[in-house]
Amino acid sequence: MIFQDFITILAQEGGAAPKPGGGMGMFAPMILIMVMFYFILIRPQRKQAKAAEAMRNNLGVGDKVVTAGGIHGIISGQSKTTVSVKVSDGLSMKFDRSSIATVVSSKGDGVASEDLPDEEGDDESEESHSAVK
Repeated sequence: MIFQDFITILAQEGGAAPKPGGGMGMFAPMILIMVMFYFILIRPQRKQAKAAEAMRNNLGVGDKVVTAGGIHGIISGQSKTTVSVKVSDGLSMKFDRSSIATVVSSKGDGVASEDLPDEEGDDESEESHSAVK
């Protein structure tokens, strides 16, 4: 009985029709936020992923690469899913294509291997090392 009286009171006070356009006003900011997320986060990430995939597909023998683990080497062979990276004389390691992080220099980019700095970072002269000792 009390419950029924409560319902009739609510029906009399708040039983008016909802305001027109009240529901769509809530969706407009949500849609705007979703569009902003797309242009700020999703779209640049997709472009970066496509560029990385294109780089991995264009790998060739003789390219100097760095793996995701930080190993520097030169590609000495490749198959559809893997590449062989020559790390030093007589040592070649096999990696998945997806583990190649960057290409330092390509064989066809016009840079001779003699023009590139030494990979081990021995650019300083021996005289500077002897001064420290």
